[in-house]
Amino acid sequence: MAYEVRSSQTRYDGAIIRVRTDEVVQPDGETATREVVEHADSVAIVALDDRERVLLIEQYRHPLAAHLCEIPAGLRDEEGEDPLDTARRELAEETGVSAGSWRTLVDVRTSPGILDETCRIYLARDLTEGDRTGAATGEEAELEARWTPLAEAVAMVFDGRITDALAVSGLLAAARVTAGQNADRDADMAWPG
Repeated sequence: MAYEVRSSQTRYDGAIIRVRTDEVVQPDGETATREVVEHADSVAIVALDDRERVLLIEQYRHPLAAHLCEIPAGLRDEEGEDPLDTARRELAEETGVSAGSWRTLVDVRTSPGILDETCRIYLARDLTEGDRTGAATGEEAELEARWTPLAEAVAMVFDGRITDALAVSGLLAAARVTAGQNADRDADMAWPG
């Protein structure tokens, strides 16, 4: 059953997010107020080399006032850019790595109770290391990248050293693919609706 939006009002319109409140008619006929954070969709990349190592990055995340261990990722904020091209660009900007082979691992709704963002996580293989292509500023200036065996990265998920949702999802999906479970899909598949 569709939930009818009776009214919608923008409460905040910032550089990265917009916050709105919707008055929604629920199936029982009652009206509820829902707060929604609008945010650009994103991509993330599990870069896996021929030695079964993944490229992890450590980056400061101000909302948590902490450095997190993550996988390369970025916003789909270039008008008209294909998601796979966004992934290629972000991997090169953050790490200087390019990939000859790309597959889709999973699509993740990052926090669907409040946020409208979808993230596609790619598996990148046949890697070539080079120089970072982006001008590192702000928090990205101190971004640190390191190669870690995939099995160790998965252990880091389960012992709590990796808690970023995109990294958790991507690393577990990559582990399944490398175990021969054919869980990956075409890189150019349609974006989820």
